[in-house]
Amino acid sequence: MSAILSMDRFRFLLQQLGKLLWIKPLIISLLSVAAAFLAKLTDDLGLGRWLPKISPDSVETLLSVMASSMMVIATLAVASMVSAYASASSTATPRSLKLVIADDLSQNALSTFIGAFIFSIVALTAVKNQYYEDAGLFTLLVLTALVFSIVIATFVRWVDGIARLGRVGTTVDTVERTAADAMCRRRDAPALCGIPATEEKPMGEKLFSLEIGYIQHIDMAQLQDCACEWQDRIRLAVLPGTFVTPDRPLAFIRSTSGEITESKRKKLLEAFLIGKERTFEDDPRFALVVLSEIASRALSPAVNDPGTGIDIIGRLVRLFVRGGDPLAERTAGTGESRR
Repeated sequence: MSAILSMDRFRFLLQQLGKLLWIKPLIISLLSVAAAFLAKLTDDLGLGRWLPKISPDSVETLLSVMASSMMVIATLAVASMVSAYASASSTATPRSLKLVIADDLSQNALSTFIGAFIFSIVALTAVKNQYYEDAGLFTLLVLTALVFSIVIATFVRWVDGIARLGRVGTTVDTVERTAADAMCRRRDAPALCGIPATEEKPMGEKLFSLEIGYIQHIDMAQLQDCACEWQDRIRLAVLPGTFVTPDRPLAFIRSTSGEITESKRKKLLEAFLIGKERTFEDDPRFALVVLSEIASRALSPAVNDPGTGIDIIGRLVRLFVRGGDPLAERTAGTGESRR
C-alpha cells in the first residue's frame, strides 16, 4: 500500500508540473540540441562510404528555411494560446484557466515549434563550421526531414485544436473529465486509503499549521510511516480542498510516548501540501464548484445562455452517477441495463 500511495504523490506532482508552460518546451529543447549533435556519431562509425554524399548547401538551405519559419509559427502559437486563455477566463470562469493551460495539444504544439527552431539553429551553426563529415551530413538531412514532417503534422492538428481551445464547450468538457477522474479516485478511496474514523469525538493532541490556504494534497504514505514508526494514531480533520488557518486543526494525534515533539510535528506537517489556490486533482468538490460557476455565468442577464446551464445539469448528473457507482463507470456508453 505504501508504494501505491507514494505513486499517488508522484501523480499529483506530475500533474502540477504539467500545468507549467515551460516544462515541455524545455525538455524538447534539450532533446533538439542532443539530436543535432547525434548526427556526428555516424561519422565516427565510418559509414561515410556507404551513405550518399550530401551537399552542405542543400542542408543549410533547408535549415535556414526551418529556422526562419519556426520562429514566426512559435510566436503565432503563443499569441493564439494567450487569446484562448483570455477567452476561457471571460466566457467560462477564471478557475478553469489552469485546465486550459494544461491542454496537451497546445503545449505539444508550442514545444514542437520551439524545439524545431532550436534544432535548426544549432544544426545550421554546426554545418557552417564544417562540424559534420559526409555521414553526418546525410544523418542530419534525415533528421531535418523527420523534424519537418513532425512540425507539419503538429501544425495541422494544432490548427484544428486551437479553434476550439478556450470555447465554453471545450472548457466544460475539460472540467468534466477532470471532475470525473477526481470523483472516481475519491469513490475508490473515500478515506484516502486510510481507516474510517469510528469515534464520534476526535481525541488526542491537535496538529496546527502556521500556513493559511487550501489543502491541495495529503501524503497518506508519510502519515502511515510516521504512525508506524512512533506507534501513534493519527486522525485527519481535513480533506483536500479545506481552507485551513492557524486555529484550525489538521489532525488529532494520540501518542503513546506522551507529548508530540517539535521534530514530530514538523514531519507530520510535511505530509500536508497547502497552497493559495484549490486544485482539481484531489478535490472533486472544486471541479463541481467550477461547473456551477460556468452555469451561473451562462444564466446571467449579460450572457443569457440557458442551453449551457441545461448542459451542465446533465453533466453533473452524469458525474454523480459515475462517482457513486463503480458499475456505472464501466457500463457508461455501452447501452447495458441493470436490474
